[in-house]
Amino acid sequence: QVQLVESGGGLVQPGGSLRLSCAASRSIFSIYMGWYRQASGKERQLVAAITSGGITNYAESVKGRFTISRDNAKNTVYLQMNSLKPEDTAVYYCKAVIPGLSYWGQGTQVTVSS
Repeated sequence: QVQLVESGGGLVQPGGSLRLSCAASRSIFSIYMGWYRQASGKERQLVAAITSGGITNYAESVKGRFTISRDNAKNTVYLQMNSLKPEDTAVYYCKAVIPGLSYWGQGTQVTVSS
């Protein structure tokens, strides 16, 4: 089992940056990790993911602006978000995938507004 705790959300102006963190309760060395987001009235969508080997993939809408990374020594995954847009406003969730099982954090709100 894995408990995940996200942090780093908040209110930011368009063009600004935020870094989200997802701290896991156990080693994430061999775990596939992802960031998802859910805007009001919409379905949850993948934002970015990273494999245990460090291979990443991104939603088209965030490519070139967001960067996912992992620090296995700290059991933490990060999402660096730059050039934020109002359409990035959503609750951001961290997900851990172990074969046959997946775990979610409680989410952190990101609001991009002037």
